[in-house]
Amino acid sequence: MVSSPGRHASSIVALMFVAGLILGGIVTAFVLYGQISVLNTKLSNVENQISSLNVNQTAYYQNFNVYMNQTDYSVIYDEVKDSVVVITGTANGGTIEGSGFVYNLTGSMVVVTNNHVVSGATGVSVTFSDGNGYAARVNGMDPYSDLAVLTLPTAPQSEFKPLVVLSSSSLKVGDEVIAIGNPYGLTGSMTTGIVSALGRTITESNTPGGYAIADIIQTSTPINPGNSGGPLLTLNGTVVGITTAIVTNSQGLGFAVPSETIVKEVPILAAVGSFNLHSYLGVEGSDMDYDTAQSMKVSVTYGWLIGSVIAGGPASQAKPTAVHTNDIIIALNATRVINGDALMSWIEQNTVPGDTIMLTVVRASQTLQLTVKLGTRPPP
Repeated sequence: MVSSPGRHASSIVALMFVAGLILGGIVTAFVLYGQISVLNTKLSNVENQISSLNVNQTAYYQNFNVYMNQTDYSVIYDEVKDSVVVITGTANGGTIEGSGFVYNLTGSMVVVTNNHVVSGATGVSVTFSDGNGYAARVNGMDPYSDLAVLTLPTAPQSEFKPLVVLSSSSLKVGDEVIAIGNPYGLTGSMTTGIVSALGRTITESNTPGGYAIADIIQTSTPINPGNSGGPLLTLNGTVVGITTAIVTNSQGLGFAVPSETIVKEVPILAAVGSFNLHSYLGVEGSDMDYDTAQSMKVSVTYGWLIGSVIAGGPASQAKPTAVHTNDIIIALNATRVINGDALMSWIEQNTVPGDTIMLTVVRASQTLQLTVKLGTRPPP
């Protein structure tokens, strides 16, 4: 059977058409695959950008929340300003001025301030934030803690808005604090800062006998002349101390008597007029350090090095042997003593005159346990 040429040609054309369709489909599929891949890449990039935006948005909201939670100092100020007073008087032919705050002594309203504000002063008066002033009477003073208590016999009860006093034992280094007082006569000034250190000791120029005031709060809150006697407050507006001193020509070095001392002393100062419960060890000394240890050829680099022992004082009568010059006190009742601040603050916080304590001392190559019956600090 002979095939016709036209039929073969038609078959070839049909085959080429089918092949073209197949080839076109492959090319089209390849192109589509490439486009889909590009789209997937773009989609992935968009998803990453959205994720990044979400992260940034979260961070923004977090920052916003922190901002919104900042302390509203104006609210605290409004709550406590009427409790802070200006104290004025005359001493040595000049005018004295300081600060104080109202304290509720079991129903009796008194004003607490620093001893050095009213010491030797006459014509003492107290002025409240509303401008009303009244004659004040100094009921009690303690130069060893720089505290004083005043009463205002003619002031009506409506003037007294006492502050809440919180235990300073809850304070931590880094806590925010506020001071309100009258620096340089600028009535009702507010400053802020943090607790810089705890358990300091300071010796003020007018402290009798050069005795240190122990267990002091160090703060970065700016304090200036006239602030003395004003309250040191938490962010809740509660008193944790009373501002008392600064280091001359320094910045951010202020000190406050802790509220633990206020609570302990104010009732006695108001009732008796003085406070005679400061324990007395009867020694003088200095902090130990590495260089001192090297020169003394001892291994201990901390503690309090005894420079002198007061004749007839408690330390001179310690048992089984008296405390000696060059002894190093390294513990009190098994509590490690790092330096003089720690020694004096521990005694102030934990003892009263007549208590017997155990001293751990290093004497040359020996470590000794000595018992000492504490005395009462001599009168100012």
